[in-house]
Amino acid sequence: MDEEERRFLEQVLADVLQHLEPPVDGAIRRNLAPAHLARTTDLALPMVGGGLEQALADVRTFLREAVRTDQPGFMNPLWGGVTAEAIAAELVVAATNTAMYTYEVAPLASLIETAVLDRMRQHLRFPEGAGTLTSGGSNGNLMGMLCARQAAAPASGHDGFDGRSWVAFVSEEAHYSTAMAAGLIGVGRGNLIRVATDGEGRMDPGALERAIEREVGLGRRPLCVIATSGTTVRGAFDPLEPVADVCERHGLWLHVDAAWGGACLFSARHRHLMDGIERADSVCWDAHKMMGLPLICSAFIARRPDVLRAACAHGNEAHYLFHDDAESHDLGRYSLQCGRRNDALKLFLAWRSKGDAGWGAMVDRYMDLAAHLADRIEAEPMLELVGRPAWTNVCFRHLGAGAGLGEASDRFNAGLRDALLEDGRYMVSRADLDGRVVLRPVIANPAVDASTLDGLIDHVLRLARTLEAESQVEEPQP
Repeated sequence: MDEEERRFLEQVLADVLQHLEPPVDGAIRRNLAPAHLARTTDLALPMVGGGLEQALADVRTFLREAVRTDQPGFMNPLWGGVTAEAIAAELVVAATNTAMYTYEVAPLASLIETAVLDRMRQHLRFPEGAGTLTSGGSNGNLMGMLCARQAAAPASGHDGFDGRSWVAFVSEEAHYSTAMAAGLIGVGRGNLIRVATDGEGRMDPGALERAIEREVGLGRRPLCVIATSGTTVRGAFDPLEPVADVCERHGLWLHVDAAWGGACLFSARHRHLMDGIERADSVCWDAHKMMGLPLICSAFIARRPDVLRAACAHGNEAHYLFHDDAESHDLGRYSLQCGRRNDALKLFLAWRSKGDAGWGAMVDRYMDLAAHLADRIEAEPMLELVGRPAWTNVCFRHLGAGAGLGEASDRFNAGLRDALLEDGRYMVSRADLDGRVVLRPVIANPAVDASTLDGLIDHVLRLARTLEAESQVEEPQP
């Protein structure tokens, strides 16, 4: 590396550190329409490059326009915040540019990923197992269904698979990636059976049993059940013990989508939410969600290494990569990907820094904050809490502008969320729950504290009053 490149990297690091300072105006997002942002930003790819000076200018433009996901007002998706250990790891990963398919090119990185997966497996209480880091929970759910197919039809990866007579079962509130996975493995989205949930959004084991018996009676073949530990909107946890009982009676593979809720296993107070997880056949768990690691850091773990290995047996043909002398350490034998970056280092460094106790304290703190927010909403006459939170998703709505559950109220709450987004100081998501539009802040950001949540509620109430006043002015006079 020459001196110019060194100075460039030093300046980029300085700019990133400056970016991580709180914004002066408090805004975490500039509300620019795509057409406006494209028109005011130079995105042309030139025939002759502008060198590192141009690259530095582009870095600064990018930082200026980036949503401030590190700031406490960011409570929109199931992730957020930033950690010093993870930034350090990402820098090291980019500098070393390691691929994770063989021990030969990633010796220590392979051992680190194995150590991380083994520790996660221990929290799942799997006595044995194997896993891989994936591109996210969607990929983890795909691998869960792929392993289910491998276990039910061992020749399917070689001979092909006609999935038209097969069915899989998920709850009504399962993540949409389960439908994508059903399409990709050959079962088809139409053969993904949605099982009824209870009033708190959890899969009903009785309804699951009846659905399986109904499909069998119709001559169809059940493949697997996908339970969810931490649904996207409510944060609901399916009851794993009775669901596992159903799967055991019918000989079905049980995959658990714990992408969002897996971190509860660190907490002595809250790990009961996943009681029965040791009976699952496979699990996906995103460390880039509740655990606060930068995207992407997601694990898939199967209780039967032979099934995962067989599902990924395509690697056996790569004689130029895999050799017998490192067979037990070549991670590419358990992965759908060949070229795969080192996502384990950031989790390893953060885990070494925090320890299990640190992760557990984090979960307990987030849950306490969710309870604080729920209490604050219930104390406000103009706000309605839509179910007590089981996890750190908190769903609520405003009761103004045509109180009730009609279209006018839904339009008002949708407009309220738009106003929050335009204002730029807080980001929460909008969702439909039980046929109603709700606002859904999620606590998964280490920068959030009680004052952040109080500020959010105060701001929502102020914006709602403004919207109500504007709607009254706009109403035609008789």
